[in-house]
Amino acid sequence: MEKIIECKNLTHYYGERKIYEDLSFEVGKGRVVGLLGKNGVGKSTTINILMGFLKPVSGECLILGKNSTKMPKEIKEKVGLLYEGHVQYDFMTIQELEKFYSTHYKKRWKKELYYNLVDKLEVPYSMKISNLSCGQRSQVVLGLIFAQDPEVLILDDYSMGLDVGYRKLFVHYLKNYVKKHNKTVLMTTHVVQDLEELIDDIIILDNKQPLLSIEMKTFKENFKKYSLEEVWNFEELDKSDVITNFENFEDEYNVYSFKDLETVKRELKTQGISYKTIKEESINFEDGFLGYIGRY
Repeated sequence: MEKIIECKNLTHYYGERKIYEDLSFEVGKGRVVGLLGKNGVGKSTTINILMGFLKPVSGECLILGKNSTKMPKEIKEKVGLLYEGHVQYDFMTIQELEKFYSTHYKKRWKKELYYNLVDKLEVPYSMKISNLSCGQRSQVVLGLIFAQDPEVLILDDYSMGLDVGYRKLFVHYLKNYVKKHNKTVLMTTHVVQDLEELIDDIIILDNKQPLLSIEMKTFKENFKKYSLEEVWNFEELDKSDVITNFENFEDEYNVYSFKDLETVKRELKTQGISYKTIKEESINFEDGFLGYIGRY
């Protein structure tokens, strides 16, 4: 697999606060990868390091084989960035913005991709970006990224400020564009339910356990939720190689694991946890994600 993004042994602090230590992951060519986790685990920090905006305390990131802190212009032109849903130069009109950006990309620029998306807004090209709604602005930003014809798309919290309709539209266009043009995508978001049919792999950052890098399909097929009733000694349960996470949520006792039911039963017995019944519960990706990182 050709590696488009490589993060190697990243360590970063803000003052004395550790963000992460010895973080490593890879993104292969043509893959759509979700970089997920709670607030404060380092998702945007990682994006900033990848784009060369921030230098890590130690470790390095490579994009298309080049160190992100010394990225040459020809590599930067191959990376499309959406940073927390914002667009600069909002005093410009839709048409002025396209012409401005086109001067920076020249031969790579494909303005028809921009206007194909903008036309869906059904607003005049003379309208200023500042007069568009948050959802409309997001479509303009996505159009700008498409028109750059980047090899790599890095989308940091694309869903910020978008209602469900615009989120669905955004994901629909992104999915079709990536599939048609074989692009590589690394994206963060807080609205994980939108990603279930879009992304190939997930990378979960969590302060309380090691990084998880796994195919979406594998996670959905193998990460299980087990509910228990009439439980004793649940407060004595500890995480282990079998028990990934557990919760007592509004008097519902749940255990999360990549292991099968019988293996979980044996682990509970080993830890001295008693219960009357235990059964596997059907969950979607959002439930599984919350089960892995914890609700709070």
